[in-house]
Amino acid sequence: MSVNEVEHFAVITNKIWVDADACPNPVKEMLFRASERKSVQLVLVANQMINIPNSPLVSMIRVSSGFDEADNYIVEQVVKGDLVITADIPLASDAVDKGALVLNPRGTVYTAENIKQILTMRDFMEEMRSSGIHTGGPNSFSQTDKHAFAQALDKWLARLIPSKI
Repeated sequence: MSVNEVEHFAVITNKIWVDADACPNPVKEMLFRASERKSVQLVLVANQMINIPNSPLVSMIRVSSGFDEADNYIVEQVVKGDLVITADIPLASDAVDKGALVLNPRGTVYTAENIKQILTMRDFMEEMRSSGIHTGGPNSFSQTDKHAFAQALDKWLARLIPSKI
């Protein structure tokens, strides 16, 4: 995470929202620990039940199984300064537009400065796939991805939420 990306995170978060259906389990585990360590509310949104720790800070919202239901719920609820964890580019774009801070599970920070270009590339690749061109999918979630996410989250939390004494 660059200095400019960290400076983008200049507001204390109200909540951390997780697009949880496709969020890797190691990322969820890191978020559970971070929620407790920093006393920040964590809300997982999915169309299936997800096991969460017994904590007043962690909650799970189950939405109907329709297309983009979890994304739509997050966009409706998110407010400026919230953190959204998602790999879904359209959701990331909508959340950034609402003033949320967005981080994907591989450690990429989405900002007002980069999200439109990322969304354009995603749409281009979608168009290529729909015309029959095989573009391949994302790589498997790796230790490198886990480490990048942990670093980005820790840097973000360290700058925004003072450690408890």
